[in-house]
Amino acid sequence: MIFGFLKEYQLNIMLLLCGACGMMAILLLITRFLDKRRKWTLFTMELVAFFLLWFDRLAYIYAGDVSSKGYIMVRVSNCAVFVLTSAVVFSFNLYLQDLLTGEKEQKIRSKRLTAVGVASFFGMVLAIASAFNDFYYYFDANNTYHRGHGFLVAYIIPIVCPLVQYTVIRQNKKHFSKLIYTSLVLYIFVPIICGILQIFAYGVSIVNMAMVAVSVSLYIFTYLDINNTVEHAHTVELQNMQGEHQRMQRLFDQTAKAFVSAVEKKDDFTKGNAVKVAEYARKITARCGLDKEECDKAYYAALLHDVGLIGLPDSVIKNEEDPGKWDVETFRQKPAIGKEILSNITEFPYLSVGAYYSHERYNGTGYPEGLKGEDIPEIARIIAVADAYVTMTSKKRYRDAKPDFVAREAFVKGAGIEFDPEFAGLMVKIIDEESSGKQHDDISLVEKELTCDAYRDNISMGIPVSGNIIRIRFKSKDNRESESSFGGPSIILFDSYDRRVHDNKKAIEAYHYVEYGEIWFDDSSITTHARRIMEIQLDDAAGYEKLGDDEYEIIAAKYDDHVKIIMRGPHHEKQDIIALTDGSTSVYIGITGEKCEISGITIEQTDEVVDEKSIPRISDEISYIDHMESDIKNIQISQTRSAATEGIELKNRLRINFHAMSLPVASFIWHCPYIAIFSSDDGQVFGENYHEYALIKINGENEIKDHYSENEFTMKKKDNFPGWEEWKEKNKEGVECEVTFERKGNSIITTTENLGIYIENVTVIKENPAKIYVALTGDRVALTDIRIR
Repeated sequence: MIFGFLKEYQLNIMLLLCGACGMMAILLLITRFLDKRRKWTLFTMELVAFFLLWFDRLAYIYAGDVSSKGYIMVRVSNCAVFVLTSAVVFSFNLYLQDLLTGEKEQKIRSKRLTAVGVASFFGMVLAIASAFNDFYYYFDANNTYHRGHGFLVAYIIPIVCPLVQYTVIRQNKKHFSKLIYTSLVLYIFVPIICGILQIFAYGVSIVNMAMVAVSVSLYIFTYLDINNTVEHAHTVELQNMQGEHQRMQRLFDQTAKAFVSAVEKKDDFTKGNAVKVAEYARKITARCGLDKEECDKAYYAALLHDVGLIGLPDSVIKNEEDPGKWDVETFRQKPAIGKEILSNITEFPYLSVGAYYSHERYNGTGYPEGLKGEDIPEIARIIAVADAYVTMTSKKRYRDAKPDFVAREAFVKGAGIEFDPEFAGLMVKIIDEESSGKQHDDISLVEKELTCDAYRDNISMGIPVSGNIIRIRFKSKDNRESESSFGGPSIILFDSYDRRVHDNKKAIEAYHYVEYGEIWFDDSSITTHARRIMEIQLDDAAGYEKLGDDEYEIIAAKYDDHVKIIMRGPHHEKQDIIALTDGSTSVYIGITGEKCEISGITIEQTDEVVDEKSIPRISDEISYIDHMESDIKNIQISQTRSAATEGIELKNRLRINFHAMSLPVASFIWHCPYIAIFSSDDGQVFGENYHEYALIKINGENEIKDHYSENEFTMKKKDNFPGWEEWKEKNKEGVECEVTFERKGNSIITTTENLGIYIENVTVIKENPAKIYVALTGDRVALTDIRIR
């Protein structure tokens, strides 16, 4: 069927292939992406293939034509076909030699290819001779072509020579690309296969058509290979450019950091701060959804924003006093100096912008120009937030570093006042995420040795006391000058944001320092802010390990508002119970002493958990919920979400009214009531299969729960908002709160307003729980008189 189709339409197929071959030849003439020699070799191949098929077609057209023209054309055409068949092998041989001598600058010479060239040339000569001796073919009286006795000899060159060429190709395969190698294999074997078939398919010129077809394919594969080569070269060029860009970026980064390091040499307390500010600026920018380029801009602008310090006198930079006593006018020259320095880097104008405007404040109270709101460049607003965080949490000459939660409150309170509210909110979320993985009470920071001369002149960092028993051991060497003088170790019980004991009024206020009492390793103790310290008999059967002559041990634990401390020394062992102000306070042990050297301090945090039976109560529990109860039981929340009301099922509409009072120990604006929207099997917060959809704090914060829901949160400060400090004080006095809920399917709208803080939150739940509940919880707050409507 196929041969029948080819026989019927072969003249048209030949014409089509001739056209394709001619087109390839024309394209080769005008192409510029090939070297000259290969271009003309390919052109010769396409031209030979064109004339091979053209003359083959003429031979079929004039076959049987007995006219004078037919007589000539049949003989000329057939002679040309046999000559050009060997010429195809000859031209391909030239192409192959060019590939081997020019491919990747490899100068490969092959004797086999030389032999093929000679053989194919001989084949052309033999084809011309056969036109006169009827060896390959002859014509009858009707001018019709017939195969001669030596016809098969004509196929030796087109079949054997390509096989020899293939051995060379195979041997040098590594020098060819995949596309070129594929095209060479096709060029050789397709005509050979067709040549074998041609022996049995008389009257159809499939060999010549195949030769032309693979000649066309050779150009196509060459073009594709060149295209791949160009793409590869382009990729390499891009990689080189990217590599160069990265090298320039590293050079700029190293230069900038070296410059910053030189600036920070003026003040040891600022060492490393510029890099920290830059990292937080990058984090804030990334959370805004901006691309890497914008993040890098924020990074380097923040890194260099304080270079103006280099132009300030050391007397200003190294001032030991509080900022309020600084030479303000001199210090405020820093942005202008920084701008002047960085303006010379004209390729990156954002650097000078960041340095000049990063001390502006969102409400217009900053400097140097007093810009307000979005008139301040965005990059400067980002730097202002990042710089404020690093400044607050870094040690200064005039104060210690502030803990994260102090900085957190500063951003919550300062949003829309000092700081851009969007960037301040993002910084709060960064702080929350980093704090969740940070060990705030790291016992490895506690000193291992102390030299105590006068009492309390050297005190260790606070060792946290919690619901797990902690064991502290150390040795103490007596440095008393006489037996009559007092000396020895002791401990201080206290609470402080920075885990340090303070006696300076400003530090006490800044770190919310509270001292509960002092206890010695004898019968002595002093009660300060603890409600009571009472020594009770130590169980002799406890089986404590015997201590050495200079060894001391402290065993401590806390349950609710009571602490138990066992103190053991060489001469005395006792057990003290301390009643704190309430259960919401933290407590630390600071080791100190008088005229002694303390060494080898070790701390072991055990897995032993105490309960109410472990520590005898010496004072009644202080309750702030001993008030009238309404629809739901009153709750006192001593720690973050340590208690919650029972779940209230939300069906359509719901209103909850209650009285809220922040506990006396409440320090931060988020020490207030929270509203939880959730589902669980038992309707309890943190119950079985608990899924939380929203957590709303009435101070205007929220914790987005994206896993099970989507929340759209809005907070506005109304005209009657009294300011944060008064807001906190009023909450400590007690406020009436109202929260309303409206549910439509899986969408819930929550609204509340408290002391000028208006909150609206739209929660869309992504799943289909059987029941949805709301509950009240919070942090360091008492909730009473809870009414459901």
